[in-house]
Amino acid sequence: MSLAVAIQMDPIETIDINADSTFALALEAQKRGHALFHYLPSKLALKNGRVTARVRPLQVRREKGNHATLGDEVLMDLATMDVVLMRQDPPFDMAYITATHLLEHIHPRTLVVNDPVHVRNAPEKLLVTHFEGLMPPTLITADRQQILDFRSEYKDIVLKPLFGNGGAGVFHIREDDENLNSLLEMFTQLFREPVIVQQYLPAVRDGDKRIILVDGKPAGAVNRVPASGEARSNLHVGGTAMKATLTARDREICDAIGPTLRARGLIFVGIDVIGNYLTEINVTSPTGIQEIDRFDDVCIEAQIWDAIELRRASTSGVATA
Repeated sequence: MSLAVAIQMDPIETIDINADSTFALALEAQKRGHALFHYLPSKLALKNGRVTARVRPLQVRREKGNHATLGDEVLMDLATMDVVLMRQDPPFDMAYITATHLLEHIHPRTLVVNDPVHVRNAPEKLLVTHFEGLMPPTLITADRQQILDFRSEYKDIVLKPLFGNGGAGVFHIREDDENLNSLLEMFTQLFREPVIVQQYLPAVRDGDKRIILVDGKPAGAVNRVPASGEARSNLHVGGTAMKATLTARDREICDAIGPTLRARGLIFVGIDVIGNYLTEINVTSPTGIQEIDRFDDVCIEAQIWDAIELRRASTSGVATA
């Protein structure tokens, strides 16, 4: 089938074509004969019940510095699209949440990936709390005393913003660290939301494993090893990507969460596993497929498009709410 596909993302001109997962998805879609359109989240609008965006036709190629050609901008009713890929980067803020509300008007007749309702209801660090026995000891609160008590109990902790992304604002607080109170004061000034506090997992020194699930099934994994002197393993802050295999515990975690992800229309998901613990379920704009492709000689973007096309075929006759 040939589909009209709109990609809601940040500027495509500045992406790293050797790492960006959206670029890999666009290449695979184009290979399949799908027509591509690009628009920025700021170009999205709702007027008199119609969801529109100022889109530009898009062609992609794996040529560094010449990887995308964008046509002239035109106002388009997104209900005329077959698929919308919601792929802008977090933060998961009110702008992001508003975009899910707007796209909800066209889904599922126009298939939005991932389902905007369930993206809205599944912040990375909160969805995971619904699966008992998978997380490390965790506290979510704005109550300073409870945070201090948690630290007294677990000694070595990690403090991070509840709706942060990309490792920003993540602090490893050791038992003898005197900065916790100052950090809590700073967090209170910067955020109205509670913070998330977790027991520090020494296994992070061996890597933070990103596992990609496609329609609820594990498709592959990459290990992200933090740089020396760094508590965060995110690749853009110096983490190193290394080949990874799925352990029995990894598969147990995937089996526990997979049916829920599939039922919620969360087709492309990236989870983070440290040691034996699940720390995050990323449903907004997961990354990692190009690294896994290279290590495992697979094509995860093809698996994702297989799932999208199957889901699109099954929902194409469904009326929107």
